[in-house]
Amino acid sequence: MKESKIQFKKIKELEAQGFYVIKLGNTNKPGIPDLIAIPKGSDVLFVEVKGPTGKLSPLQDWRIKELENHKLKVEIYKPF
Repeated sequence: MKESKIQFKKIKELEAQGFYVIKLGNTNKPGIPDLIAIPKGSDVLFVEVKGPTGKLSPLQDWRIKELENHKLKVEIYKPF
């Protein structure tokens, strides 16, 4: 079985247990594991960084709401 199918199966298993699961792709941390499984109500903070004129895309807005519905903290950071 291909690794991608194994990952998909594990993601579904973790989500069924109540975790919010993120599959990592290209990150700034080489060697980081493939998945992050976050339990509901965890202290994880997600930060979306925007420039002075930046706006959330519809997909970003949807993802933020999804995270908040999972009782996770989300911050939109605009330094200017």
